[in-house]
Amino acid sequence: MVIRQFEDCPEFLAGDHTILRELLRPVQGSVDARYSLAQGRLDPGAASARHILSVSEVYYFLAGEGRMHVGSESVPVKKGTVVAVPPEAEQWVENTGTGALEFLCIVDPAWMPECERILK
Repeated sequence: MVIRQFEDCPEFLAGDHTILRELLRPVQGSVDARYSLAQGRLDPGAASARHILSVSEVYYFLAGEGRMHVGSESVPVKKGTVVAVPPEAEQWVENTGTGALEFLCIVDPAWMPECERILK
């Protein structure tokens, strides 16, 4: 069994400009799994950088309001929205609300720096 506390996972600014906390990541030895799990946050008016992952990703939105962009599609997101992003799809998310946009990200196989390309 692996147990981690949210407050024990430090925040950092990810390469896509999202404020992240890595909750579970096999390469750090925190869990024996294929996937990684992170909590992300964007402050009001902020947006992540456009990026492409070579692996699949699922977003589960916990709070706030925003728009998720995947390829040529763009959809509104809010608490309870789930978005599956296929490998190699251009993606980014923006906060269109007045409070923080918070979400969980599951990446499978686990996120590694070499699986992400930040677009200009």
